[in-house]
Amino acid sequence: MAVNALYSHRDPMLKKRDDFEDILEERRNSSDLKYALRCYTPVLYKGVTPCTSSMLKSMVLQSDQLHYVINQVSKETGKATDDVKEEASAILEEMAQCLQLSTVRFFAFTLTKAFKTLFRSICVNEDGIQRLQQAIQEHPVVLLPSHRSYMDFLLMSYILYTYDVALPVIAAGMDFMGMKFVGEMLRMSGAFFIRRSFGGDKLYWALFSEYVKTMLKNGFAPVEFFLEGTRSRTSKSLTPKLGLLNIVMDPFLKGEVFDVNVVPVSISYERVLEETLYARELLGIPKPKESTSGLFKARKILSEDFGSIHVYFGQPVSVRSLAQGKVNRCQFNLVPRHIPRRPGEDIASFVNDSAYGLVRAQEENMVLKPWVLVASLLLQHHHQNQAAGQKRGIALGELTAQAVWLRDLSRQYGAFLHWPDHIPPSEVVSSSLTLHRGLVRVCEEKVQLAVEQAGGPAGPGPHSSVAPEEELLSQAVIVLSCASYRNQALHVFVRPALLALAIHTASSNQKQEVFNSFSFLRNMFSNEFILCPGATVQDFEEACYLLVKTGALQFTQQEVLVTERGHSTLAFLSSMLDPFLQGYQVVCRFLCEEATETLTEKQFIPAVRKFIKKHLLAGRLRYMEVLSSDLQKNSLAALLRLGAVWKMKGVEQEMLKVNKVMVNSLEDTLGGKLPTQKAAVARL
Repeated sequence: MAVNALYSHRDPMLKKRDDFEDILEERRNSSDLKYALRCYTPVLYKGVTPCTSSMLKSMVLQSDQLHYVINQVSKETGKATDDVKEEASAILEEMAQCLQLSTVRFFAFTLTKAFKTLFRSICVNEDGIQRLQQAIQEHPVVLLPSHRSYMDFLLMSYILYTYDVALPVIAAGMDFMGMKFVGEMLRMSGAFFIRRSFGGDKLYWALFSEYVKTMLKNGFAPVEFFLEGTRSRTSKSLTPKLGLLNIVMDPFLKGEVFDVNVVPVSISYERVLEETLYARELLGIPKPKESTSGLFKARKILSEDFGSIHVYFGQPVSVRSLAQGKVNRCQFNLVPRHIPRRPGEDIASFVNDSAYGLVRAQEENMVLKPWVLVASLLLQHHHQNQAAGQKRGIALGELTAQAVWLRDLSRQYGAFLHWPDHIPPSEVVSSSLTLHRGLVRVCEEKVQLAVEQAGGPAGPGPHSSVAPEEELLSQAVIVLSCASYRNQALHVFVRPALLALAIHTASSNQKQEVFNSFSFLRNMFSNEFILCPGATVQDFEEACYLLVKTGALQFTQQEVLVTERGHSTLAFLSSMLDPFLQGYQVVCRFLCEEATETLTEKQFIPAVRKFIKKHLLAGRLRYMEVLSSDLQKNSLAALLRLGAVWKMKGVEQEMLKVNKVMVNSLEDTLGGKLPTQKAAVARL
């Protein structure tokens, strides 16, 4: 391993980031109606005239690509082409947006009222807005916001309206369309609706891609979609979905536009509106169906305080410069452009690498609030208490001192931290605890997670009338909600934390052994965290650089040495990943002990959840986070990717088949045992 190269690594502290402005400040001091009705004249791409919704639809229906697909579908199904055209027209009617300024103004007025009640501030980097305004005039623009809340796309349009920037057309899931009145309102504010999956439906795919490309090529409006595909229920970034990114890059790759500008946007919530809803979903409590009545019932949250939001518009990324030297665009000259074709391997890997790079750009510009650090510390303290069978809180002074230590460490790791330095740290921590009082208890200067109020982790207190399983779930809601805030900081710590774990699990402190261990863990967790494909060496070097820079590690020619002061840093970092480690181990244990020959993917989550509950109630597991369906799905995906589990066609659906020897071996390696050593005792 050439570790010397890492000393040339760019210092993350040198990254200059823009300042923020609170857009609610002006709203609190002037008329909301005047704001909603103000003159709105955004500058468009090369001065194009705005296109009506019906013009856009007819352009799509008349395109060569769609005609080609309609004829193909007609031949394959035996339907008359006119019938297929009619079907296409109906799909487009269901899909298309129908932007109306009057609806936008209505939202501007009502959202102002709601935002002023819910949030202390909505902070936006104005430099980013100026860069976006410039980009829109030069090339077609694609906006890629992070996705942590239902609020995201309303918030994006609200900000762009405030700054007089062209409103985007937004890809939204069909479930919103089922909401009476609200679905149509969203359509009239720029949403176009797409089915969650349309696998082999050629006609639907052609209409959808042609609709997006027509908008993009003509520069009628910026196109906005969520690269992660769906909201993250855990506040971790999700593995990017590539369908829409392929579509928006296609006009550039085929030479139909000179360039496309992609703008990653990072939206950070100090307190997420849906925090307990997400935790309950992860525990298998079904989410309420999107409905208008549900929206009105949710009005009670207007009396709560959700702190501040930071929205960071990143540097526009030129697809042209991304593709330079990576993609040979001449291949598109060999086939008429209107004939759909699967992208070649070079295109697929270029789009995949770009997607990971864009999600990482989103992560790096996420603004972390002090509570994210406090939640990380409280969770670790809670886990230590569980292991020791105690229920003591941590002294407020000690929590503050640890938060200051973690603040300094995260800054050295390049975190974008919003910690008000002009306020004493004790006040910063107390203010965070007050905002999140649903998750913590502060009593006699001692702080603990709100789960400690009920009985211990292995069941209810002696006088509790609640069933043990119910109590376990209500405690898990608190732990998973708290974990979702800790997860916001994982991108900052994940590489050094993987190295800390690797040092702990490696068979020796030889550099090569530690690298091998790091490589195994990184590969195992590549469904869990955003780790760019093929960047193992770079990630290892970055982790080494950060741990050497902060004085936790030293390197000799052959060895990795932990310094005296490094032990506490490494213990904190590896504890951060321990719940994930145990989650993967327990899934391996389940597959070896309980998986039947007829287990399907659909049955996997309920069955593994039941297995985990049994072990948690018996006190054999430390981390309630292993109940998260997200963690369980990711560990199954990793085992499928590694070939330890595979899918086999059954009569009605696919069965999961388990290579128990391999799963056993992976579980041992995760536990720090070399695969050759077989543990005689139960592993949990």
